[in-house]
Amino acid sequence: MQEIFAGLPWWVKWVAVPIIALFVFGSLIATVVTIVIGLLFKLLIFVALVGGLIYIVRKFISGSSSRSDW
Repeated sequence: MQEIFAGLPWWVKWVAVPIIALFVFGSLIATVVTIVIGLLFKLLIFVALVGGLIYIVRKFISGSSSRSDW
């Protein structure tokens, strides 16, 4: 790979090739990033809902056991 870029100017390696790669694979990269962000958001929502459910159940159980002690 280094032999291919050996005689070319620096801007071809660091500017032109990444721009061409983004042009060719841009929609694929955007799709992958969107899927990953969507999964992370859904995971965050899931963790928050499960944590809230556990909090509510523990609060309800501890409250009902203290009332039955009377």
